Amino acid sequence: MTTQEVAKKLVQYCREGKNIDAINELYADNVVSREQPGIPNELAQGKNAVLGKNNGWYQSVKEVHSTHISDPVVTGNLIAVAMEMDVTYKEHGRNQMNEIALYEVENGKIVKEQFFYKN
Repeated sequence: MTTQEVAKKLVQYCREGKNIDAINELYADNVVSREQPGIPNELAQGKNAVLGKNNGWYQSVKEVHSTHISDPVVTGNLIAVAMEMDVTYKEHGRNQMNEIALYEVENGKIVKEQFFYKN
């Protein structure tokens, strides 16, 4: 898959709330995922660790009120996507989050992801 094809599928999965499917299909086994410094699971290495991080997030959520996933911006082997979420967490209450997600693609698979947001 080209980077553009990966971007299109990634955004489609995210808009459908199928992030786990996106990881299973589009991520390399040795993917590296980074959150903002100081966030639990700030660094996850490997597809299983990234799946675990995502499953942990889903378990912490009481209700997703809304999401917005932008169209991807692709340059070379990089993908940028703006994401907005309005979520109520079981322990922390309701939170509106805006972030930029940056992905790096090699050989048709996502090898790095990093999230930028104000915590």
